[in-house]
Amino acid sequence: MKLSIVILNYKSAGLTRQCVKGIYAVAPKLEFEVIAVDNNSGDGCCQWLGQTYPNIKCITLGQNRGFAAGNNAGLREARGEYLLILNPDITVLPGQLEALVAFMDTHPKCGLAGPRLVNPDGSLQYSTYQFPKFWLPLFRRTMLGSIPAMEPRLREYQMLGWDPKQSRTVDWMLGACLIARQKAIQEVGLMDERFFLYVEDTDWCRRFWAQGWEVWYAAEVELVHFHERLSAQRPFLTALFSKITWVHIASWIKYFSKWRKGLTIEKA
Repeated sequence: MKLSIVILNYKSAGLTRQCVKGIYAVAPKLEFEVIAVDNNSGDGCCQWLGQTYPNIKCITLGQNRGFAAGNNAGLREARGEYLLILNPDITVLPGQLEALVAFMDTHPKCGLAGPRLVNPDGSLQYSTYQFPKFWLPLFRRTMLGSIPAMEPRLREYQMLGWDPKQSRTVDWMLGACLIARQKAIQEVGLMDERFFLYVEDTDWCRRFWAQGWEVWYAAEVELVHFHERLSAQRPFLTALFSKITWVHIASWIKYFSKWRKGLTIEKA
């Protein structure tokens, strides 16, 4: 088995069905499997998938265990040489899964990689970042981020000053679409389930680097992402009363507590 694709559903049955349909519609020219995990959505998604695509492996969890634990449930069942985490709001384009696998084949030191993500209108969606400093969440989530002196630091964190058409190593990438080498996961481990939602991708990428595996942005591979940042939809004062904002803050606190002995990683 060359590629295992893990898709996590939580009350997004429509998107999940479309994502799976898209994968089979482009008919990837490689041996692959699809593993659908449902985080106790109660929307009948896995039942529909199992009836429509008998070859899909469906896993239904008894409760909503979050992003990391939900994806891990699928990764544990995966048999592929490469394991792909794919959000339901991703649309797979023809030939791109093959290109992503080929990228991994030609970069043997790469343990984890992500493609170039674009918005539905074709515009670039920035998905690469530097490892964050402790102050960064405060400035990104408050009006302090509008201070002119902070703009260069925020641009640097979001890696806005480099050519997005060029593949390169990066500190970390969004977890919406990540392909990992099975061999690397055996050394690094699965995602840290202490993170219910958010920052698990930052932590996972950091652990790959810490174990000597590279994290790459694969610019030659393009997928469409219907992205919606729930934690950034509201003004700051309103967001303070949003549950999703506090989930995000809690994840940042866990991350910095975990890595408090050093916020930098020596990379090759």
